[in-house]
Amino acid sequence: MRIGILTNEYPPYVYGGAGVHVEYLTRELASLDDGRHLVRVLCFGDQAIRQPSLHVDGVQPPVDIPGQDPRHGRLFATLLRDLVMSGSLADVDIVHCHTWYSHLAGCLVKYLQQVPLVLTTHSLEPHRPWKAEQLGTAYHASTFVERTAYQNADGVVAVSGSMKRDVQLLYGVAPDRVRVIHNGIDLDQYRPTPNPAALAEFGIRSDVPFVLFVGRITRQKGIIHLVNALEYLHNGVQVVLCAGAPDTPEIGREMTEAVERARTRTSNTIIWIPEMLPKEKVIALYTHAAIFVCPSVYEPFGIINLEAMACETPVVASAVGGIPEVVDHGETGLLVAPETASADEVEPRHPEQFSRDLAAAVNTLLDNASVRAKMARQARARVEREFSWTSIARQTLAFYEETIARHGPRPGVG
Repeated sequence: MRIGILTNEYPPYVYGGAGVHVEYLTRELASLDDGRHLVRVLCFGDQAIRQPSLHVDGVQPPVDIPGQDPRHGRLFATLLRDLVMSGSLADVDIVHCHTWYSHLAGCLVKYLQQVPLVLTTHSLEPHRPWKAEQLGTAYHASTFVERTAYQNADGVVAVSGSMKRDVQLLYGVAPDRVRVIHNGIDLDQYRPTPNPAALAEFGIRSDVPFVLFVGRITRQKGIIHLVNALEYLHNGVQVVLCAGAPDTPEIGREMTEAVERARTRTSNTIIWIPEMLPKEKVIALYTHAAIFVCPSVYEPFGIINLEAMACETPVVASAVGGIPEVVDHGETGLLVAPETASADEVEPRHPEQFSRDLAAAVNTLLDNASVRAKMARQARARVEREFSWTSIARQTLAFYEETIARHGPRPGVG
């Protein structure tokens, strides 16, 4: 099969779960069936990779279009890249898009080349209203592009059961066109890997347990709710916030103020690493952490929890989106439900109570080392049993085959 993959993120330019997903999915697809399938990736950047079954080409916007609002520049650059993608991708049996950034290109390829279009629901724009801070009114355009793509898709991969329900509710996608295929994890790369030097590099004491957060500074990840919870943690613990790449200057300032405020309200050490670290250092932090915390207010799947669990670290996480399909409450960690005003809301109705509930769950595990140790073992076992990328690639390939068969042959083919 000749597979076209269109994406914003691809190594080395990966900043979220979608990029992680594409990196490992394409690698596994290219290796299936002794490399008989050709995977061609077009992405945003300057990548140029040629392997027998995997070709990767970065795409840059050919011109710079001025906008009435400086925030519109990113939208125009995205649409220009999509035009280049749609003109560059040829001789594929199916095109598979990841996030709205590549959706216009996918729609054009579908109709220009008469091949089926598959989308993966890493997130959905209507559930991320805070993006208006980044994009201004271009947020409405990105939502339009996304909605149009889902209404024209021949197949949709939902990374969780929650996302399957969302895509049907928001965009009316027929249930028989949606397949739940979870995200996965590289079990050889993400595993317990002690590295005391990594702790020393960031001033983390090896003789004091620490609670860890890893992620971008964005409304979606709920980082401010966690920082506000730190004053309620029991004494005798360190807090490590591996948090960088703020979405906007405003939330960056809000994060700085929240951390400074938290430091005045607790005797626990708070270590903020304001950058996105390379994998090997993050894996070391996961390995040494007593607890990993994922306070997201919106999370279609939560691949970050898989990473921590694979490193034998119990998780305290929000019971939102696809997270309950990853974190088994009471077995691999604890889930905290942020009460919202309605099913359509994502921000907690009572943010202070959510912060207190996060702290209470963390304290419960801090108080019982034997429970943490048991959850750590069970976390690794669950990941090994259910979330290997090889299995996920085979499920994806089977969905391609079904979608192509339903779509029928290209005109003049077969």
